[in-house]
Amino acid sequence: MRFAPHTEDDVSSMLAAIGASSLDELFTQIPETVRLEVPLDLPEGLSEPELVAHLGGLAARNRSTDDLVCFAGAGAYDHYVPSVVWALAGRSEFFTSYTPYQPELSQGVLHALFEFQSMVCDLTAMEVSNASLYDGSTALVEAVHMCRTHDRSRVLVTGGVDPRHVETLRTYGQGPGYEPEVLSAPEGVGGEPQVAGDVAAVVVQHPNRWGNLEDVESLAARTHGGGARLIQLFDPLSLGVLAPPGELGADIAVAEGQALGNHLHFGGPSLGILASRMRDVRSMPGRIVGATQDLDGRIGYVLTLQAREQHIRREKATSNICTNQTLMALAATIYLGWLGPAGLRELGEACVAKAAYAAERLCALPGVELAFPDATSFKEFAVRLPQPAIRIRDALIDRGFLAGVPDASDGSVLLVAVTERRTRQEIDALARAMGEVLA
Repeated sequence: MRFAPHTEDDVSSMLAAIGASSLDELFTQIPETVRLEVPLDLPEGLSEPELVAHLGGLAARNRSTDDLVCFAGAGAYDHYVPSVVWALAGRSEFFTSYTPYQPELSQGVLHALFEFQSMVCDLTAMEVSNASLYDGSTALVEAVHMCRTHDRSRVLVTGGVDPRHVETLRTYGQGPGYEPEVLSAPEGVGGEPQVAGDVAAVVVQHPNRWGNLEDVESLAARTHGGGARLIQLFDPLSLGVLAPPGELGADIAVAEGQALGNHLHFGGPSLGILASRMRDVRSMPGRIVGATQDLDGRIGYVLTLQAREQHIRREKATSNICTNQTLMALAATIYLGWLGPAGLRELGEACVAKAAYAAERLCALPGVELAFPDATSFKEFAVRLPQPAIRIRDALIDRGFLAGVPDASDGSVLLVAVTERRTRQEIDALARAMGEVLA
């Protein structure tokens, strides 16, 4: 059944009101050379059963993580998602809600987001958090924009930052007019930035793109000594065993929140996490939920400091971010509540131990070695293979393993991630399969 919101008489009346004789006249400003030819070469429509069968056939062409033992990471990780997360986040009052512009009708969602912000502040040892952004990359962009001023505009990026974050930063920088300057990292860790008087921010990722741990405290001292701000990209699930960004000297902490109760979902959706010191609260983008009291002394929750472009003139807005990932942030809140501080520590210790065991087993194979033998890692590490990493990865898919992610900057390096979900038996089986492929 077609949905036709306007009758022919409706269309004729609207065209007459604007002085147009046909719908085609509405598009006269578009050059004919870039217009699509009509009619379009589209297949015939399908009934609902036919469409469901067609989509099922397309989906069946994918190999899921249920079919493959997943050792891939590089920004998206196969952590365990307890059933309670989506049993609660999937409730209709959360699943179908949107922007809580009317607080009197949205106290449940606002309360949940307030708890999310509180948990993020506890995790990061920061003073204020917003109620999420799109993903880790856009959170980084917004953090950089918080730091830039008219006399400090340069952005230095340590070599261990994920290239996809850098590309997003480069894309968003075209408008304001800056180009991220990426330092070299020959030993698998950041580099030594020269922080001059025109540098606004230094960006570091810890653990970094290869899973290696950076010396954030020394970098913070160097950055602050030059009068700039330090932005740290962090892994939320590392904070059970690693010091939080606030204790390491970071001014702003950002993260990709997929690992917090969100499935891989073939790449999204996810959420961006951003936290900072209170000094930056008025330049913080996105939603901030505050707690207050009504005239009767009852606690209420509201959106506060709303300097987004929907609430203020665009030229004065702190950001043009127009929405967020409330549902994903809610899932993260439930997940962190389920995990708790002790669970976070236990999970981190499991990741460290299992990754160390996997590195030992893989590096026992002929020709396989750690790409950065002097570096310390958390749950992900880089191995150098005697053959192209892409070839080894593809061959291992046929043996039931998603063995890792080839490093785009070095064709012989494979990034291997080991979460708490991986067992000793799976790690041993990966080592045997890789040995067979290499042989």
